[in-house]
Amino acid sequence: MTLQTVSSFARIGEENAFAVLARATELQRKGKDIINLGIGQPDFPTPDHIVEAAVKALRDGHHGYTPANGILPLREAVAADLHKRLSVDVSPEEVMIVPGGKVTMFMAILMFGEPGAEILYPDPGFPIYRSMIEFTGATPIPVRVREENGFAFSADETLSLITPKTRLLIVNSPANPTGGVTPKAEVDKLVAGLARFPDVAVMSDEIYDQMLYDGEKHVCLLGYPEIRDRLILLNGWSKTYAMTGWRMGFSVWPKPLYDNARKLAVNSHSCVNAPAQWAGLAALTGPQDAVHAMVAEFDRRRKAVVAGLNALPDVSCAVPKGAFYAFPNISKTGWKAKKLASALLEDAGVATIGGPDFGVHGEGYIRLSYANSLENIERALERMKSFLASAQAA
Repeated sequence: MTLQTVSSFARIGEENAFAVLARATELQRKGKDIINLGIGQPDFPTPDHIVEAAVKALRDGHHGYTPANGILPLREAVAADLHKRLSVDVSPEEVMIVPGGKVTMFMAILMFGEPGAEILYPDPGFPIYRSMIEFTGATPIPVRVREENGFAFSADETLSLITPKTRLLIVNSPANPTGGVTPKAEVDKLVAGLARFPDVAVMSDEIYDQMLYDGEKHVCLLGYPEIRDRLILLNGWSKTYAMTGWRMGFSVWPKPLYDNARKLAVNSHSCVNAPAQWAGLAALTGPQDAVHAMVAEFDRRRKAVVAGLNALPDVSCAVPKGAFYAFPNISKTGWKAKKLASALLEDAGVATIGGPDFGVHGEGYIRLSYANSLENIERALERMKSFLASAQAA
């Protein structure tokens, strides 16, 4: 018997960072020493008080279903945290608790993606944007983020790509994979320009909003009342609180779209698991010392990574202003990016991700995550230096 799925599954992609992680794990199992700078997750444990809140929730009997949009105390805490940190007013009735950041992407792109529609997304950017756009049958329109702009998006370039077919614009700052942060003046210009396109919705991926360096301040799109009625905010706990495996995300929806998101939750995952939600509440309302310490350590590693990469032969690296990624330019080495990333893993024992895994404009770059110890980062840079000095470009 030959089973046939619908044609849309031929269009769906994936996130190659997980394939690299699987290969790195396999090589480690065979005894090879691998330094993993590929996967994008903090190498710190979830803070103890958050773990204990989940344990307490289990002991207190929180074992059942919760409302599909999340428990009210957590939605209230999200709203309060956004007000405290970013001076934006959000109602708990606009907040949706979801199992990780990707779910918000999935929902938003499903709502606006269909054959004949166009969806704009950053490139290089998180690979699931394009994958989901293509899955829906919509046309993905890459908005190039350029190294010469510090990998910030250009408002003028973004607005120039909007057509009568555009249904959704995806923006991401601080950005994966580049670490780029778009300045407020550019965000202001984008929002002002969007007044000409009132039918275009916006999804702002702000999952790295607390990971900023060199005095940068986060610019939250919720702070622009003129687009609040068409803005979807994506955020969560995974990066800020080292909770990637807890699968905890949240989104803020405009009222006309909220019930659609709730119905998608009911139809897909029912609700987020109960003890994880109580852990998320403890994260937002408890001490933030561990967050500040983690970001300070990322900053220390960031400086070491940038200095080390810029010392490699034929490699240059723009200074990332946010997240925990570096996106060095390797075009002068003579290597194609994915071949170099593969060779670094197989021959030098350093896991990185080739730029093309993040979009059509990713060639000439590789991504390194500095969510690893400074000692391992320095070892990885030495291995990369030796490899580039001795290996012939393939």
